[in-house]
Amino acid sequence: MSQGLRVAVVGVGNRAALGRLVPEAWPRAVVVAAVDPDPAGRDRARALFGPGIPVHPDVDALLSAGGVDAALVTTPDDTHAPLAIRLLRAGVAVFVDKPLATTTTDADAVLVAAQQTGTPLHVGHNLRHWEVVRVMRDAIARGEIGEVKAIWVRHFVGNGGDYFFKDWHADRRRSGSLLTQKASHDIDVVHHLAGGYTTRVVGMGALMVYGDVTDRRERPGQIAPDWTSHANWPPRALTGLNPVVDVEDLSMLMMTLDNGVMASYQQCHFTPDYWRSYTVIGTEGRLENAGDTGGAVVRVWNRRLEWSPTGHVEHPVHDPAGGHLAADAAVLAEFFAHVVDGAPTTGSPADARQAVAVGSLGAESLRRGCVPLDVPPLPAGTPPARRADRHRPKERADD
Repeated sequence: MSQGLRVAVVGVGNRAALGRLVPEAWPRAVVVAAVDPDPAGRDRARALFGPGIPVHPDVDALLSAGGVDAALVTTPDDTHAPLAIRLLRAGVAVFVDKPLATTTTDADAVLVAAQQTGTPLHVGHNLRHWEVVRVMRDAIARGEIGEVKAIWVRHFVGNGGDYFFKDWHADRRRSGSLLTQKASHDIDVVHHLAGGYTTRVVGMGALMVYGDVTDRRERPGQIAPDWTSHANWPPRALTGLNPVVDVEDLSMLMMTLDNGVMASYQQCHFTPDYWRSYTVIGTEGRLENAGDTGGAVVRVWNRRLEWSPTGHVEHPVHDPAGGHLAADAAVLAEFFAHVVDGAPTTGSPADARQAVAVGSLGAESLRRGCVPLDVPPLPAGTPPARRADRHRPKERADD
């Protein structure tokens, strides 16, 4: 590694463009190989990373060829755990795009492999690096709303029909549920902002719209950018959905955290708009974001009043790269620094496991009639979760 970091991209689909950010995230890192079992994926790899790049049909062929220090796993979710375990046991540092796995059992198996081998493992929960989340986190840490007591998240997934119902995401055998696949981002943000972890979860939801769409087909060789368009509207007019559609397009979670915070999460895949709305309520006020990329603001209400659309304090969100892009580069830089220098990371693999556990149990709860389910502890022998800061609010300067 003294001569640079040699990186492989495993899975050349929707998220493989992460590999294009490797030189930006770590100037001495370079993508030297790719893996994809599909000829169309191998063609995409050469288009993304250069015509001369070695592209292997599977991870075993990659490992046999050698010459790789780290791998970015950007394959479908049900393959994350077995691929990560294979790479970790081969001594290759692993970055897994979120979610870590589709079940708690599989997530725990990855943690055990990392602990037993000592090979670096990081998970792509990039929203911890998202500017709007940083602004909220900083306001909480400054004590602007007192001690956090409740968090409400609404996720309007305006491109949901295109992004999640025209390929493997729509099949619960591949994705588990969109509470695992999509909501794991926001579950992790809830834990990050609250300074605690969910212990009990209740889920509710249904397949309300896309199950009625009968135009279904396979899309060999294609990925989401090939079919996504804002012209695909209204939702019931979509065509070419995945042959299997059995994940919920509307889902909700209620969560109790181990520090007493209560949280809720709502996700809808047939809204016209696409953004996240966070509300955090504390003992001395509340905050809420208006927008979630550049030009957004985080508003704080901290005095009694009937109603005000602007609040008492506004914090601008400076995010010129537009959400995911800057956050992707930041989380990759964090991974590479951890691999090369042992630098600490903002979130841990155990944090990612907690998000998987809550999402998968939430889906199980809603499918069992909204029964409450408890999050199991980490398996014996694995390191404890790197706890999000149990930040108590700092005293205000005028106190």
